[in-house]
Amino acid sequence: MNIYKKNRNTKGFSMIFGSSKNYIVRPALLLLIAAFTILALNSCKKTAEPVELTFTSWRIDDIDGMNRINALFTASHPGITINFKPKDPVQYDAITSTDLANGSSEDIIFVWSYDKGRKLYDSGYLVDLTKVIPNLSSFPQVPLKAWSTPTGVTYAVPSVGVTHGIYYNKSIFSKYQIQEPATWADFIAACDKLQLAGETVLSVGAADNAWVLNRVIFCGLGANFYGGETARQGLMNGTMKLTDANFLDAFKMVNSLVKYMPSNYKTMGYEGSKALFATGKAAMFIGGSWEINVLKNLGASSSMIGWFAPPVKNAGDKLQYCFQVDAGIGLNKKSKHSAEALEYIKWVSGSEYAHGIMTELPGFFSYTPGTSTLENPLAQKMFNAASTAELTIRLMDEKFNAKSPTGDELMNNALQKMIIGEYTPESAAAFVQNGIK
Repeated sequence: MNIYKKNRNTKGFSMIFGSSKNYIVRPALLLLIAAFTILALNSCKKTAEPVELTFTSWRIDDIDGMNRINALFTASHPGITINFKPKDPVQYDAITSTDLANGSSEDIIFVWSYDKGRKLYDSGYLVDLTKVIPNLSSFPQVPLKAWSTPTGVTYAVPSVGVTHGIYYNKSIFSKYQIQEPATWADFIAACDKLQLAGETVLSVGAADNAWVLNRVIFCGLGANFYGGETARQGLMNGTMKLTDANFLDAFKMVNSLVKYMPSNYKTMGYEGSKALFATGKAAMFIGGSWEINVLKNLGASSSMIGWFAPPVKNAGDKLQYCFQVDAGIGLNKKSKHSAEALEYIKWVSGSEYAHGIMTELPGFFSYTPGTSTLENPLAQKMFNAASTAELTIRLMDEKFNAKSPTGDELMNNALQKMIIGEYTPESAAAFVQNGIK
């Protein structure tokens, strides 16, 4: 610490120590100077002590990318480092709630949108960030609502959205002269052609990824069948039911994909399904935008794979595009480093973080006000699809995940049992509808 920095009152120092001209140093003054120096050095040591903030998430695939993003923060805040500690996504909710309750949770927390995130705030675990987030009023209203109470308290920075569609192996499509299908009939025709040729058509399993059947396939592809946002609102306000014809169409759509899945789909899990596609052994993979880097790390680069939006039910239909408000970033009320954590919260509300996450983790789309360039061609294509579509979010997130069992748990259970043959589409729909009443 330099006690002679320009922002010090040098006139004050002169008054204490006297003029340097004809100055005679006395022993008592030497002791005073020594004491002051020790105090100053001790003060400097205390304020310069480094702080490590812990940051938890369900994104176990993103450790390297998040470390590079957080290095940007440390570069401008050299006294603060971020330890990114994601948890198993299947166990994330239970572990995070337990850790928050017993005071052992991380400082910074990835927060689900709507009901799941709201539960953490209502339980008293998250800091009110309403007056902390810069330019809060400039954030888009849909994501802002996803992490705010009805009274206007915002408890997480609206960080990123994700979307859903179908990845495909370019070489396989080229081999069989298949174009990107725009309609469901085109898609099924492509599936039939590939199956007839002996190819593994869809890399989808049912062992440990019921959430994929629900949140990615039913909501991502099914929105074109049940009617997107209009139907979601109807389900919430009670004017529609999952047993109605439009929602049954979506259940039947998911069930119709079973014939194109690998022969071992009942025992294939999420990791296996990604690896099968990434290594070129399957023609298509129904996935989320967040999996661009995941597939790349497994061997499938953007030059090897393509992507198309969920096929519309009928030619001429407008795309119903599930663009999910996915992750907010909240602050643990019991953080021991709340001041430093607030600095990080302010930073993730800004353009440097936004650009960093969309560059390092393509397929995550920032909600930060302003513009950022998308460098990945697949991410750009996914984003472009939104410009001419009707946007919606996942079906159970708002209202239906506030109960126990949650709407997602009911949907996961029903869809998994349906594709292994224990439920029909009708009984699966009825099971969930009875559970969310």
